Order: sequence, then structure tokens, then C-alpha cells
Amino acid sequence: MKTDSAPQHHVPFPGRRRSLLDDARRESGSPSPGPSRGGDSLVALNLLLALSGEKNAGFFKAGRVFETFETKLLHVESRPRRCKNSSSELEIFIKCEVHSSDIEAFINSLKRVAGDVRTIPEEKVPWFPRKIRELDKCNHLITKFDPDLDQDHPGFTDKEYRNRRSYFSELAFCYKQGDPLPRVEYTAEEVSTWKEVYRTLTGIYPSHACRQFLHGLQQLEKECGYGEDRIPQLQDVSVFLQEKTGFQLRPAGGLISARDFLASLAFRVFQCTQYIRHSSAPMHSPEPDCCHELLGHIPMLTDKEFAQFSQEIGLASLGASDDDIERLSTLYWFTVEFGLCKQNDSVKAYGAGLLSSYGELMHALSNEPEYKPFSPEETALQPYQDQTYQPVYFVSESFEDAKAKLKEYSSTIQRPFTVRYDPFTHSLEVLDRPSKIQKALGQMREDLKILHSALEKLG
Repeated sequence: MKTDSAPQHHVPFPGRRRSLLDDARRESGSPSPGPSRGGDSLVALNLLLALSGEKNAGFFKAGRVFETFETKLLHVESRPRRCKNSSSELEIFIKCEVHSSDIEAFINSLKRVAGDVRTIPEEKVPWFPRKIRELDKCNHLITKFDPDLDQDHPGFTDKEYRNRRSYFSELAFCYKQGDPLPRVEYTAEEVSTWKEVYRTLTGIYPSHACRQFLHGLQQLEKECGYGEDRIPQLQDVSVFLQEKTGFQLRPAGGLISARDFLASLAFRVFQCTQYIRHSSAPMHSPEPDCCHELLGHIPMLTDKEFAQFSQEIGLASLGASDDDIERLSTLYWFTVEFGLCKQNDSVKAYGAGLLSSYGELMHALSNEPEYKPFSPEETALQPYQDQTYQPVYFVSESFEDAKAKLKEYSSTIQRPFTVRYDPFTHSLEVLDRPSKIQKALGQMREDLKILHSALEKLG
């Protein structure tokens, strides 16, 4: 057995790394621990970096700092901080582990290459918006189906389409809560794609869609100009929705992260894309586009019962763990996206993923898939497909039944508080103290007095 040497860990250019560490410590006034790291533990840090500069130079310089200090990266999120041509273009949240003796030198080194470096204390409960304007922070995109990155995307080789998508992304990222929703002048090709989708789907809705969807679409055709010859504008649809169910729309640059999307639903805000699928594949889109949103989702959001059901999922997500977010996302997938319900002794579709896809809608209501009764405990654990048709669908007895079951399931999510939505201020009240609960009970008593008075007047 060899005892004459300690195990050697391969580190590229170890001498150069040692020199960089020593230089950083000298400039920060930190003592050098010497060549041995015995007893030097790893410390978790949450950092927020604002980076700017041409060609992401600041990002690459920051990367070299992480490499130099042998930082262990646990989580990285990035997003545009403001609109283009701003002094700070990119904001990055990083969760990492650093050797305890290196912390001061590590942070000082980052400050030399980043415009702003802040440490964020670890929160026991994940951050969530309390006021509707804080939804401006809930715009993290999932780049899984980005036409600039995904070679299988129908628009990957179409430069003009990719430029058009960048335009729509910029509209969404520059939007602030309360601004008028941006109006878009759609091209003839985009309207032609919409027309083909609209004409094909409306031909099968009467026999396949639930009555709430059909009623909602009829109202949208009458009040918001829905039709095959024009793509509806988000501003017009949003105003109509607010009058019907209190929901409003917000432009999204693409597929939003599950936590951010569900948080928006808690405020009765639906994140809605404005771009349209590529003309080469009008009956299929690998990501949510305005056909999916305006045809699949919006008619259902005109129904009060369904709008309440959607908000319940959003409220349950606030402050939930990552595991609970995953389960709630699966519930959303098998209800709001691919849900079926019983009506008049037959099964009808209410999920947007079905109602915006001719092929899957026909598949879902055929004899091929398996039907299961909607049970949140079972549904939340069901594996799902995002590349092909679902082999399993869950059938609800009614929206009222689904909402009651979801409320019961939500009560099992472990959180040290309960949230209550205030529709007057568009804000959330966190009920985590007895005084707040007593105040809420007082408001409920006043509402009960009004109902009692109404009953008395009816004799």
C-alpha cells in the first residue's frame, strides 16, 4: 500500500490558480489559508449579479472567477434586466457553494467584473409576488422550444421568422404591469396561418368541446372580433375578460417557468404569447403560441367556475416547495391543458392543449387513450407526454367537483401560512398571524350580514 504521497486532484494550471487566489486575498485583506484546505468548509451563497457589456464579456469574466475559486454551482437563472440599450442588460441569480476562507476574496473579484453584486439571504419559503405589479419579476422563460436554439423547431432555419420572434419577445420583456397591452400588426402570412387553424378547429368544436367553451367562443366572436380573417388583439380580449371573470392578459415572450406562470394565475392574470406558429406546420406547435392561447385558453376563462378553478391552482403554488410546484404543474397539465369532463352522458374537452390541436383533440375523444376519474392525489403523480399524444386523460365530473377536490388537495401542501386574494387591491394577504386572521374573519362577517339581509328581504 502506497503511503508516500497524498492523492493528487487534477486542476488545470494549479500554479496560476494559486496565484490568482493569493492576489485576490491580498487585495481584499484576507489571509491566505496556505496550500492545505483542512477544515475549510463549503458555504452556500445566493448571489444576484447585474452584467453589461458587448458580447456578454461580463458573463465570461464572471465565469472565470467562479472557475478560479472552484465554486460549486447549484442553480443559475438569467433574464434581461431592462429593455435593450440599457446600461445593465442582464441580471443573473446564482446559488453556489464557496470555500469559507475564499468568500470575501470571491465576492470582491466578482465586483470587478459585474456592475452590481449582491448577496441574498436564504429564504425558508421561495419568493412569490404579493402585489400584482410584482408580476414584472415573473417572466423567466423556458428555452426548450426556442427557435434560435432548438434545431427541431419548424422555424429554426427561417431567419425572418426568428427575427419576428425576437420582436415579440422584446414587446413582452419591455411590458410593465398597468401598461396598455401592445397592439400588433400581423403579416399576411401570419393571418393566413391563423385562418387555417381557426377554420379547421371550429369545424369540430360543436361535437368535441364542452358547452362552457362553446358559449365563451360565441361571446368572443361577438364582442372581440374573433374570426378567421383577423388575429384578435390582446388588449381587446383582456378588457372583455376582466368584465366577465376578472381575468386579464399579460404578454409573454415564450414558455414561462411553472412557478412564475402559476403565480400569475393567483392574481387572475394569464400570461399570453402574441407570436404565431410557423406557417410550415399550421396544425402543430411545439410551444404555446397565440393560436393555443386565444383559441384554447381564452374561451374557457370567460366561465366564472373555470376561472375560479384556475386561480385556485395559482394560489396553491405561492411559497410552495419545488416538489409541490412540480405536482401542481402536473395537475395543471391534466386539467387546464388536457382536461376532459362529463356533460350530457358524454365526454367533452375543456383543456387548451386539446382545443388548440386538431390531432390530439380527435385522439383524446377516440377509443385509443385510457380514461381515469380526476383525483388530484393520483393525477399529480401521473407521467405526461410533451412530445406526443397523451396515453392517459383524467375526466372530471364537473368544474365544481374538480375545484372542490383541488381545494382539498391544496390544504395538504405544507406552508407556514395561508394566502388570501384581495380583488380590490389586486394583492395577496399572507395570513401568518392571529391578528390578520381575525381581521379577515371580520370582513367575512360583514359579507354574511349582507347575504342575511338579502335573504330577509326575500321573505
